[in-house]
Amino acid sequence: MKIDLGKKRSLRNRKKLKKVSTDRYRITVSKSLKNISAQIIDDKVSKTVVSASSNEKKIKGNKVKKMEMSKIIGETLAKRAVEKKITKVYFDRGAFKYHGRIKSLAEALRKNGLNF
Repeated sequence: MKIDLGKKRSLRNRKKLKKVSTDRYRITVSKSLKNISAQIIDDKVSKTVVSASSNEKKIKGNKVKKMEMSKIIGETLAKRAVEKKITKVYFDRGAFKYHGRIKSLAEALRKNGLNF
């Protein structure tokens, strides 16, 4: 049974993060060629607390570039999280490298009040 490199990187990152981060929510990011989405998950009860996606009706109406879209998603997710009184999280980038759209989303989250 052979695991592809993306899945392997994802499992390795999540294993390291779970050791370090206790009593925090997890931000998971997923992206495709056109869209990007992020959600805050409570691992204790395995439920999504807050989410934001570029497929949402309000956000989809904006005709902007993909880098700008990821910043908008980061701002939206951070505002929704602050409304639910979530400030301490850890960032699970999965199999994605930390650059480009993932990096701009993370910077927008930090800028709008989330600590990780």
